[in-house]
Amino acid sequence: MKILLAVDGSSYTKRMLAWLTTHEEWLSAPHEFTVLTVVPAIPPHAASMFTAEQLKSYYDDTAEGIFKPIRKFTAKHDLATNFVSKVGHAPEVIAKVADKGKHDMIMMGSHGHGNLLNLITGSVTTQVLARSKLPVLLVR
Repeated sequence: MKILLAVDGSSYTKRMLAWLTTHEEWLSAPHEFTVLTVVPAIPPHAASMFTAEQLKSYYDDTAEGIFKPIRKFTAKHDLATNFVSKVGHAPEVIAKVADKGKHDMIMMGSHGHGNLLNLITGSVTTQVLARSKLPVLLVR
């Protein structure tokens, strides 16, 4: 099974990884994991003050800061894992990567805000659910 793990480095990502460790069936089966983080794009007017190399370095460093503890986790549990970072609007990118990568499922941590807050602000989770046809496993 190809599983896309959408991560942002937050405590919700850590909860999702902790949940994985308590469910041996996810770690022992021959699943292929893709760890995806989406770095928000710097607005164009601000980005114009930097060279392309500086922007790439910023995006790469930000992604690697998120990936570093997850690399340790996946190595410890001997998981077949690909790490992918993209720049853009997280819900859109997550759904697009999941669909194009022919993943079977998206797994992500959820902040667990109530419906009222999601109505007002929207959430990455809600938007991924709306954009993707794949099953999404949410860990709160």
